[in-house]
Parts: sequence; structure tokens; C-alpha cells
Amino acid sequence: MQFPTTETEVLSLAQEMTNGFANNVATYPDPPSPPATLSANIAGYLSAKNTLTESEAQEKIDRAAKNDKLEVLEQSMKDNLRYAEVTVHYDDGKLNLIGWGGRHESGALQPPGQALTLIAPKEGEGWIRLEWKAPLTGDAVAAYQVERRERPEGLWGTVGLAMVTEQRLDNQERGKEWEYRVRAVNKAGDGPASNTVMAVL
Repeated sequence: MQFPTTETEVLSLAQEMTNGFANNVATYPDPPSPPATLSANIAGYLSAKNTLTESEAQEKIDRAAKNDKLEVLEQSMKDNLRYAEVTVHYDDGKLNLIGWGGRHESGALQPPGQALTLIAPKEGEGWIRLEWKAPLTGDAVAAYQVERRERPEGLWGTVGLAMVTEQRLDNQERGKEWEYRVRAVNKAGDGPASNTVMAVL
């Protein structure tokens, strides 16, 4: 026979050997490791194995928790960077204030295309929710500027900045007829304005 190569086989042989020596003292009167020693060694191994299993399980839990926290941190940083880039129009000097810098694209970056199909699926007293679709043309969108004006001839102004294709605007002045639109923007510039939606909140 060959000595076992797996832990399970070693443990099985150790238990069988312990019982065999204990039950056959006449045949094996003085083994180098008597049954009591083998039993103690088996117990020591099982204790260490259980401790390792528990620590490995905890390590997996801790690693998963760490990775989740890292993902949340990275996403919050990316959101802040997109916000900062749009807010200061990719000004390297101002972005350096937060440890960042303007993007250096290979080739000529083009502004994004038009944000599509703007709708206001929900609204209430002093608030409105806007949703739209990403442009089908132009280069990648860095953010979306949400613009508003008072109808019929008010000046357009930015009232929101979104990183995704939806935004809820709160604290909108009530009793006025507002008109909303959205522009996709990136380092190269602003895309064309979307269609408009009107609401009296």
C-alpha cells in the first residue's frame, strides 16, 4: 500500500490505526505513537482544520465586504469626477484642486448628439421627474444638463446635472408654467437640446 495523499484519506487511516493499535496490544505492544498520542494528534489536527475553515469563511466575508465598500467608493468618486469635469468645463487647473485633470483623448473628441424622447412621467406640488434617452450619435456623454425656462419667453438656465438619463427636480416654484429640456455634454461641448416638456407645478 501507499501512504495516503489527501487529508481525508490521512484522517481515515489515522482513526483506523488508532483503533487497531488500541484493540491489538498483544500484537503491537509498544508503537512509537501509541493510541493516546494518535488520538491527541487527530484532535489537534481537527481543531486546527476547523479554525482554518472558520477563518477562511470569515476572510471571504471580509473580502466581499471590502470589495463592496471599494465599489461604492469608486462609484461615488466617478460621479464626483463627472460632475467636476462638467462644472468647470474640463479646466485642468481647477480639476487639479481635487487631484484630477482634464481628459487627454486620442483623436478629436466630438460633442454628443441630441438627448432623445424627453418626458415627464410624474410630477407633483413643486416637483417633477424627467426621463429621456441617450443620444444615438456623437461621442460618449459625460453628463446631462437639465435646463428650464418660464414660458413663453423666459431665458433658459441650468437647474440640474444628471449622470444618468433621469432626474427629479424638487423645490420648483409653483403656479408658473415651466418648460424643460435636456442637453448631453462632454469635454468637446454640448449636444443639441432635446425636445421640451411643459408643466405647471
